[in-house]
Amino acid sequence: MRTAQQLKADPTSDVRSVTILGSTGSVGCNTLDLIARDLDRYRVEAITGNRNVQLLAEQAKKFRPQIAVIACEDGYAELKALLSGTGVEVAAGEGALVDAARRPADWVMAGIVGGAGLAPTMAAAQRGATVALANKECLVCAGDLLLKQVAANNATLLPVDSEHNAIFQVFDFDEPDRVEKIILTASGGPFRELTREEMASVTPAQAVAHPNWSMGAKISVDSATMMNKGLELIEAFYLFPVEEPQIEVLVHPQSVIHSMVAYVDGSVLAQLGAPDMRTPIAYALAWPSRMETPTPRLKLEEIGTLSFEAPDFKRFPALKLARDALMSGGAAPTILNAANEVAVEYFLDNSIGFLDISAIVAEMLNSISHNSPSTIEDVLRIDAETRVVARDLAARMAKKQ
Repeated sequence: MRTAQQLKADPTSDVRSVTILGSTGSVGCNTLDLIARDLDRYRVEAITGNRNVQLLAEQAKKFRPQIAVIACEDGYAELKALLSGTGVEVAAGEGALVDAARRPADWVMAGIVGGAGLAPTMAAAQRGATVALANKECLVCAGDLLLKQVAANNATLLPVDSEHNAIFQVFDFDEPDRVEKIILTASGGPFRELTREEMASVTPAQAVAHPNWSMGAKISVDSATMMNKGLELIEAFYLFPVEEPQIEVLVHPQSVIHSMVAYVDGSVLAQLGAPDMRTPIAYALAWPSRMETPTPRLKLEEIGTLSFEAPDFKRFPALKLARDALMSGGAAPTILNAANEVAVEYFLDNSIGFLDISAIVAEMLNSISHNSPSTIEDVLRIDAETRVVARDLAARMAKKQ
């Protein structure tokens, strides 16, 4: 049964302890930027990174967490050497990421990109932490499983994606039946005005050059295909007590209105702000209070015009693939996500074309069949099996380029 976030009181301690899963990524760096401005209010318990040993070591020296974890085990020796004499414990590997999530921090930023973030995020929920969710895959691949853990352990789930964070701020959880629909806004990405023929020849460099947001390469490509919005649609289904037909996507190129909630009386409530991820991160970090941020202030008189348009499913089929996967249920969202990650990887490596990304995802959804996952192990198995098949297809497509 789907439920809203478990809303609970702010910890009474004057100092909030924080673990950042994925501290070397964009979300993690922005989180630490905010913490650095208010060190009397926040204490860093643990930080983790994927492969960037140098940056993780710099962060550990500055914030002095109890432990720093590098996911790539090959980086352990270098990280150990860099942090020698600091008193910061060092660990490596997937198991160490889960252990970091289990440490006694009040608040956990789930910022690890991809399926790698699933187990650590689940571990944080299982111990009843306040989890700031920036990892889309946790809800896309294991929404029911994660929400069961949140409810069973009195954890709190706070959305960090700017769109879901915006909805969270204006959604009436006390009277959800008064909500008519939620409206996810999308920038449309860098290729919003290109034809399918023109998109066939775009390069990875063009795809990662998002017009409004500064994001990692994978998320930027997802924005360009609009798969990012498809994944967010699936997330919204789990985050908010609405049904699939009540979730709408609207292209809004200026990225000023981050999302909206429409009510049965005709009112539409929106959250606006400059396109800076530190705003939703700050909202989650200080929740249920607010904190000052250095983000640019919105000046509507300078923007002048806000425009909107319906998404084009023919030019951006990824959005429809995601909605179809949500409606199919079961393992379909897991297959969708795994296939997309593989396809984006091959595109960023210049092995396949931009339009091949959605083609690979569609083929995987049509050709792979699995029972609904009932455990995290099931999710990970389906994810792994999908990746094997998707890589084979992507490799064959690459040979034809």
